[in-house]
Amino acid sequence: MEGHIFPKGCFFNSIDDIKDKRVTVMGLGLNGGGEAVTRFLLKHGAYVLVTDMKNEEQLKPTLNSIAEDKSLNKERLTYVLGGHRIEDFRDADCVIKNPGVKIQGNKFLSAAQAIESDISLFLRFTKAPIIAVTGSKGKSSTVSAIHYGLKEAGFTAFLGGNITVSPLTFLEETNENTPVVLELSSWQLADLRGRGLLKPKISLITKIVPDHQNWYGNMADYIADKKLIYADQDADDFMICDADKDGLGAGPEGGGSWGDVFAGECKAKVLRYKQDPLDNSQYGVWLSYDDKNNLEAVARIPGKSSDTKILGALNVPGRHMRQNLMNAALVLYLMGVEAADIQKSLGKWNGIPHRLQFFHQFKSAAGKTVRFYNDSCATVPEAAAAASAAFGKPVVFISGGTDKGLDFEPLAAAMAKTPVASLYLLAGSGTDKLLPLLQERNIAFHGPFSSLGELTSALKSDLDNPLSAAAQNDTVVFSPGCASFGMFNNEFDRGEKFMAAVKETFN
Repeated sequence: MEGHIFPKGCFFNSIDDIKDKRVTVMGLGLNGGGEAVTRFLLKHGAYVLVTDMKNEEQLKPTLNSIAEDKSLNKERLTYVLGGHRIEDFRDADCVIKNPGVKIQGNKFLSAAQAIESDISLFLRFTKAPIIAVTGSKGKSSTVSAIHYGLKEAGFTAFLGGNITVSPLTFLEETNENTPVVLELSSWQLADLRGRGLLKPKISLITKIVPDHQNWYGNMADYIADKKLIYADQDADDFMICDADKDGLGAGPEGGGSWGDVFAGECKAKVLRYKQDPLDNSQYGVWLSYDDKNNLEAVARIPGKSSDTKILGALNVPGRHMRQNLMNAALVLYLMGVEAADIQKSLGKWNGIPHRLQFFHQFKSAAGKTVRFYNDSCATVPEAAAAASAAFGKPVVFISGGTDKGLDFEPLAAAMAKTPVASLYLLAGSGTDKLLPLLQERNIAFHGPFSSLGELTSALKSDLDNPLSAAAQNDTVVFSPGCASFGMFNNEFDRGEKFMAAVKETFN
């Protein structure tokens, strides 16, 4: 399906143009995006109507946050909750759309005179150099590491986008000298099609695997949205993409790799990342081993006469996390940060919440000191597969959840190749697809459990039993590889509730 093309530019000609406009915000939500755009519009004098399918009780934290802010003129704010009304879209000067709402076939959005997003507003008004990151795996870790490295190097830098921070919250602090790192989902990119607003100084596409196929229905439409990240770049900009082969069945139908497709059509200077050394003709970054057999990352960029080590020892586990950090290191190198400073700063970075996050330790009755890791933001099977092997030893593994139209073969294959010590499953439609794949490979599992409480209780019983398989190991990893819908509001809510359940059970 061809994506919706928006008019070039932005409905608002300037920030002053917001004053007295009637704006409908579609989707208040609980993750900050709807709240941020509501605050921004009120601050600049708009009449704001917020509409959400959720009711007042479900949205209570966000509603309270706005209500308690005395700086906002609530006389210009109206709520319509628990459903949408067509007139609120038809009569508005502009609608601010939540990226998680499809525009195709939506009668409410079809009635709108103009449609914008918080990202389109930010890009219209900021003068900051943009570092934009998209992809299927590793986006949030990569952007967080880039932002951390920039701050360590002395930049006044900002981080926002899909990482649950709307860039409108810091728009007025940005200028030509404040780099902004944006994590952009395929949906957020789709909301920019045709506008000509996104021209990153550096764009980066992390590893592509099938994702959101319940939304798109095919890889071609998913990839078409990803390509928007570099659509308006030119020869003065940089684009970074994969140089390794795609997984079986994950690449283009006509053969080759998605990285080659991106590199072949992008107008920016192209750099590649790879698990092994790049060809001498290519710029980019790759993993290598030093003379002491320690894994490092080496970069080659335009304007530098030699290959340079830019990444050494890390605090975070897993080869997949090292790939995220080597990509972050390449961005920092392109931004002019010295190689030694990159190694130092990223070498002490501890990761981010919900991505292989160490959060609890417990002394079991079997005598083991057990460490718990929360990887709730692993929402595709490939991410969970990487987490299962991240520690270089068998781990107690917790997975499963809701399906979003994905193939669970990569996760089952990974657990057959590098067996987990003991496997516990949360119930869900994704788990239902995974079960026969496990059974084909004779991989034993516990569950599926219908709640985190049931799962952690069963896990504690096993960890305390010296005869159980789980009790022989000291690492527990929660990496669902599935969507969170059903039991949880989102993957962040899932991670918080998992950590709370563990701390209550293993106190």
